[in-house]
Amino acid sequence: MSELVSGGNLPLPGGVLRLRVVGEFDVSALVTDGGGRVSRDGDFVFYNQPRAPGVRLRGDTLSIDPARLRPGATRVTVAVSAAQPGTPLGRLPAPRLDVTDSDGRLVARFAPPHLQRETVLLLAELYARGTGWKLRAIGQGYADGLAGLARDFGVNVVDDDPRSAPAPDADGFLGLVNSARAQAGHPPVALDARLASAARAHASAMAAMGRLGAEGRDGVSVHQRISAAGYTYITVGEHLVSGPHTPAEFVAYCLRTGQARPTLLDPAFTHAALAHADAGDRYWTALWARPLTRGALSRTAAEVVALTNAERARAGLSALAADPPLATAAQAHCADMVARDFYAHTCPDGTQPWDRAAAAGSRRSTIGENIACGQRSPAEVVEGWMNSPGHRANILTPEFTHIGVGFTGGGRAGTYWAQLFGG
Repeated sequence: MSELVSGGNLPLPGGVLRLRVVGEFDVSALVTDGGGRVSRDGDFVFYNQPRAPGVRLRGDTLSIDPARLRPGATRVTVAVSAAQPGTPLGRLPAPRLDVTDSDGRLVARFAPPHLQRETVLLLAELYARGTGWKLRAIGQGYADGLAGLARDFGVNVVDDDPRSAPAPDADGFLGLVNSARAQAGHPPVALDARLASAARAHASAMAAMGRLGAEGRDGVSVHQRISAAGYTYITVGEHLVSGPHTPAEFVAYCLRTGQARPTLLDPAFTHAALAHADAGDRYWTALWARPLTRGALSRTAAEVVALTNAERARAGLSALAADPPLATAAQAHCADMVARDFYAHTCPDGTQPWDRAAAAGSRRSTIGENIACGQRSPAEVVEGWMNSPGHRANILTPEFTHIGVGFTGGGRAGTYWAQLFGG
């Protein structure tokens, strides 16, 4: 029996496999092709739709027969969520995955890191490799709800999660913002109740301190409040301001201020919220974000790879090839830094970059790693690495041939990035 860690994988025996999730969770599975998309809504197996070709859900156990999956299926992704919809997984004991073969023998076990604010966990995936199948432990949190997860895989679902409903524009903030964005030729934003909740919490925290700050007296950052409200983002911005008396005064201040104006008008954002709290002065928090999706994460990673290879080309070096095991390890490390609130190459349990690469299935003999936090775009993070001698040396190492990129939004710094190089 193998004890897996996030990013680890192992070959699976033939025949029917049973994946049991121990704990108070709803289990679901998504059957996808090589592009990571379902071919029809019937590829989503959950409590209201417990069967698909080769997959059956009974209580806390999925039975999967890879030989009987629909034609073209190359992957089955297993996810868990709280039985009570919308409950952050941090309020529950951590799940545990037990995998048994057709004879009932335990072949693998995976206990992912304990999440905090996420409502869905991408637990593991079965994937075709050559003539057989392998199991990969994922352990990645997802805060956009089960419906959001399914939609990102291509399932046509109706999201009835009230936390994602638009917040009312009672004070006219949205109209003022979208008018300014329209004049600049940029798309409108929508108000989001989760961002509004985070904005209210942070404005109140600043009022309690009597000053502006990215963290409250409790040590919780504005970005951690966004995650706690259930909004997972691919990009984020914030305005922390004191003084204006009305939303109109606040928007006018942002539009005439050089550092604030680009954020209010940034076409990358799709959602926003504004809140204030009074304590002698009026303290405002405005939040801007775009939600995390599989597509957005893939595009962000691809842009980091492209910018990195452009720097190598300028130095006369060959391009790095994208490497899935390295990407898995890099992504897991970013998520781990957010979940365990640290920032380092060495994890709290002592594991190093080469340990994480090997656990993810990498066979590269030479490993290097760049990490960064706080940068808001691929261009910003690659520029920062190139301006740092040690990080630049990794990017321009001739012996490296492959790369994996990770990104996670949230945590104390707001964004966490990783490049894992192999040669």
